This record gives sequence, structure tokens and C-alpha cells, in this order.
Amino acid sequence: MADLNNVSLIGRLTRDAELKYTASGQAVCKFAIAVNRRRKSGDQWVDEPNFFDIVLWGRQGESLNQYLVKGKQVGVDGELRQDRWEQDGQNRSKVEVIANNVQLLGGGSGSSAGAAYSNRQEPSQTSETGRQEGFTDDFTDDIPF
Repeated sequence: MADLNNVSLIGRLTRDAELKYTASGQAVCKFAIAVNRRRKSGDQWVDEPNFFDIVLWGRQGESLNQYLVKGKQVGVDGELRQDRWEQDGQNRSKVEVIANNVQLLGGGSGSSAGAAYSNRQEPSQTSETGRQEGFTDDFTDDIPF
């Protein structure tokens, strides 16, 4: 039987993302998200927050860094990694999510709502004007309610 290491999370950023570069010039974007777990306590529903550290490597991290601001809702697909080290004679460890795909969710002013960034995503085709082909600004608001 093969091993499986895959995680999918939807949550909100707890702080603005931080972009750094390794000594070899590789970009690494780090941020944290809070994911609420709802459970019933007596007669009331209680939100129980869980916090996860996310690491996003390469051009994807460089591109998304400006949009990853505190409070922004994101979807993250990736895998878990455990770092281990020794500090003051004590063995320490920390589990992080290494993101393979990050999707910006929700709306907001100036945001790129719904934009997806993935290690497996190919560049989109653009026309001479630099806009995505098939995109039009001309839509009518025909919502019947």
C-alpha cells in the first residue's frame, strides 16, 4: 500500500504574507491561515480555530505575495512537512503545509477574487491588448430578482 500526504484547507490569513529569498535566489513566501472547526457545546455552536503555517515556493510565491493580506480567504492544496531540530538540548518539531496550489477566494476591493495559482498551471493565452482571450467587459445585469 502506498503512502499518501495530501491536505486541502480553506481559511483566512492571520497576518500578511512574508516574502524572502534563499541564498540561491529561490523565492519563499510564508503565511499562516486560521481554519474554524464548528462543534456543538451544550445548546450552542462554538467555533474552534486551528492555525496552520503555509510555505509557497518560487514564482508562485512572488506573484501571490501582494494579494496575501491579513483577513483574505484562501484555499490551499499541498502536503505536510515536519521540520525537526534541537534547541537548548530539547528536540523540537513543527509541521508546515507546503503549498502546491493556492486559490484566492472571496471578494473585496482591489483583490483578484477567484484567481488560482498552481505549480501545474500553464500561462494563459492573451491577445494583442494583453487581455485574456474570450474575456469581455460587456455583460448585462439580467438577474431576475
